[in-house]
Amino acid sequence: MASDRIPGIDLTAAPSGTGCAECLAGDGPGWWFHLRRCAACGHIGCCDSSPGQHGTKHARDAGHPFLASFEPGESWMWNVETEEYYDGPELLPPTCHPPAQPTPGPQGMVPVDWEQQLH
Repeated sequence: MASDRIPGIDLTAAPSGTGCAECLAGDGPGWWFHLRRCAACGHIGCCDSSPGQHGTKHARDAGHPFLASFEPGESWMWNVETEEYYDGPELLPPTCHPPAQPTPGPQGMVPVDWEQQLH
């Protein structure tokens, strides 16, 4: 059920996993810098600084306007249509990847020169 207050945010959508779905499936470099969660369907994608930029790509392709940070200690949302930050409602837990999961990640997949590969 979608939120009645904010179109594009579904408070019942669980995260799709603990890492970028596309990177883990082999679409792209296989690692990410930070993670973003689609507020409409729970899809986890990598941030725009990551080589794959899968979070925003998913949001635009699916027509889902809001991405939430999926990083520990962060609670902001970003509207990909208006390019504005948004203080939205708290989404269904978990609201971040496991704190023990490294950033960047996943462990063992991050290249030594990862900082030079950021956008």
